[in-house]
Formats: sequence, structure tokens, C-alpha cells
Amino acid sequence: MEITEALTVLPMPANHHRGPIGWLRDHVARFSNGEDHRRRRALVTDLLAGIDPARLNHTTTPVAALADALGIPADPADVAEVARVYHPHLTPDPAAEQALTRLVDACGGTWDEPTAAKICLLVQARAGLAGPVRVTRRQALDGRVVELDLLEAGLPFGAGPHECPGQAHVAALTGFAALHHAETPLLLPNAWDYASAAALHDAGFPAIGTTSLGVAATHGLPDGGGHTRAETVALARSLSRLPCPITVDIEAGFSEDPGEVADLAAELVSIGIAGINLEDSRPGGLAEPDQHAALVKAVKTRAPSLFVNARTDTHWLTSTPPPLSHTLDRARRYVEAGADGIFVPGLTDPADIAAVVGGIPVPINVLYSPGLDYTGLVVGRVSLGSLLYRAALHAATGVARSIRNGEPIPDGIPGYQDVTRLIP
Repeated sequence: MEITEALTVLPMPANHHRGPIGWLRDHVARFSNGEDHRRRRALVTDLLAGIDPARLNHTTTPVAALADALGIPADPADVAEVARVYHPHLTPDPAAEQALTRLVDACGGTWDEPTAAKICLLVQARAGLAGPVRVTRRQALDGRVVELDLLEAGLPFGAGPHECPGQAHVAALTGFAALHHAETPLLLPNAWDYASAAALHDAGFPAIGTTSLGVAATHGLPDGGGHTRAETVALARSLSRLPCPITVDIEAGFSEDPGEVADLAAELVSIGIAGINLEDSRPGGLAEPDQHAALVKAVKTRAPSLFVNARTDTHWLTSTPPPLSHTLDRARRYVEAGADGIFVPGLTDPADIAAVVGGIPVPINVLYSPGLDYTGLVVGRVSLGSLLYRAALHAATGVARSIRNGEPIPDGIPGYQDVTRLIP
């Protein structure tokens, strides 16, 4: 039986657990069949129809935003507990059962299908923040529970009668801004051409950035001098074909004119780019904070949906950075101008990172540094910058030297067909 046919005709597996979690499974559309599924799905679609997906964008707590839109004073921690054991093949524990009871109370205390519909939206939204659901389960005609690999079949989550009814809401909750508010920092790899970006996406990274050094050096140009506007836009246009958020390093905007930088931002949005890095470095030093804030404000005014990661280079390529108060002052001015995130490359002291995180009300982005544990620092993003580009140069020259010296080359190098399959 083909996967697409199985999704259409095979029922969802039965729930054999009693208790609060068992009640939820028995009353949500996600695990229902036939008329029960149609009735419960209608409850969900009615709830979603009353929520503008735009309300779920650029929020510090995506699940809390959905709960607010539904009018539910739910604790996201309770939603996470229930999501952990939501599926019928998992065994609930007392913590999850108690969390569900609190969610029902938050919904008004009535154990009915409308309450289950609200909770299922919160739980499935929470599960979706971990990334696309690859495997779904169905009950075969002989009673066996079979697993169906949706990614392998090229199908969306819930294909068939259980197809997700809130694609726009999912996109808002799991969009680029939301990736900065997950349980672990967004690890952002930076590409320099289409093949490197496609390979990183194929490796499972949920979003891809660009590296200005990689772009400039690939074209034989110096980095940071504002010489690669055309090359940067051309790369952005190419990467926009990938099915994941793309954020582009535009150096200092390739202009001192706020209107021209805003025009560039609008052009990038028009081709599907999700975010930009906009740095305050200038030839000869740092821009005045108000000058850079004006660029940020112009971009956000012209392209409000674009995630602007305002970069301050107070700690970049210097052994004597200024007091941290200078960094915080710049960051606050950029946030007041509309920045969605703050990037401080070169900041590696855990106490300083914690101070910036605690003093700035938007996600903080730091540059990867070996040996630093970012998970405990509550940063929103860890960028790899030009590291991968430099590693690729190192690997290429290393293989060439090995061949020249009659030495074996490393295992795992992609084959010709491995690379061509990345190109649509």
C-alpha cells in the first residue's frame, strides 16, 4: 500500500491509557477517526479562524502568544509537560497528568471537546517548535501499528484527512523569529554560495545565514568595505529557493543613507529573505550609535517583517574592548530603533554575555567560540560566522596536499551525485 493511500484509509491507533492524558487523546481531532474526527477538527478550524497569524509573529514566547490569542492563562511549562507524552505510543507520568489538569482548569475547568481542542492546539504548537514532524502512525488492517515516514514520501505533516488545518499559524509560530526563543539557542551556520547553503539545509539546520567574508573572498573582494552589494543580493536571491529561513549579512548596509539601506531591506524581503545582520563597523572605526540607530529605524519602518539583527562590534577584532556599559548603551539604542536582535561578536566572557542577556530585552546573538557552553547563557542565537568557509578552505587544501604527498584522503567526501541532488 502506498503511503499516500495509507494516510487516507488507515485509522489512527487506539489510545489504551486512562487518566487525564488518556482523556485528551480520546477527545482531540489528532487521534480521532471518522465522524469524531470531522466534528473535533471543525472545533479546531473554528478556533484558528479567530486568530490572525500575524499576532503570533516576533514574540518572545510563541506558545504563550497562542494561549493569549485563545484567551487561556496557560503556563507554557505545563504545555511542554503534556507535549512530552502527547502521542499514544508514549507512557504518561504524574507530572504530565498534573500539568494537563492545570491546563483544563486554565480553560475553565470543563472536561469537554472544546477544552480538548484548545489544549491540543497549544500542545501541537509546542511540539512543532522542535521542528517538522517526520513520522506519523496508523493502524493497519491487521491491527498492527505502522510508522509512515512523511519526509521520505515528500508529504506534509498530517497529510490526508489529518493534514494540519493551521499552516499559516504554524509558519508564524515556527518562523525565523520564533527560532530565537526555543529551549536551546539557534545554531546558525553561515553559507557563502548555494551549494554550501543547500548542504547545510540538507544536514537539518532550520535556518541558514550568509558570511560576508565568504561572499567577498569568493569574488576576490575585501570584506567589510561595502564592495559586495550586488554579490550579496545575487546570493540572497539564489538562497531564497531553499525551504528554510535565510538571513543575510549586509555588512553596514552598503550605504550611509538610511533610505538606500531601507531600499535594500525591502528588496531582500521581496525575494523572501527572513532577516539581516546590520553592523555598526565602518572603515576606520565604529559608527556613532545614533547614526547606526537611524539605519535600523529606516529598515524596520520600510520592512517591518524583516528580522533585524543589529550587530555592534565593540568586542570584535580588538584586545582592548571598551567597558561593557558602552556595548549595552549601543544595544539599547538599536533596540529602541526597532532591532529584533543584538549581535556582539567577540563577546566570550560568560559573565559579560549574561549581563548583556539580562540587560537587553531582545534575543542576544554571539559568535561561536570553542569551549564556551552557550546553553546555560540563555542566548537566542549562536552564529558560526566565517568559520565554515575557512574550514572548507582548510579541507580543500588539505586534500590537495594529501594527494600530492601520496597520502590517503579523508573518508566521507560527498560524491558527484550527492552534490547534484542538492540543486533543484
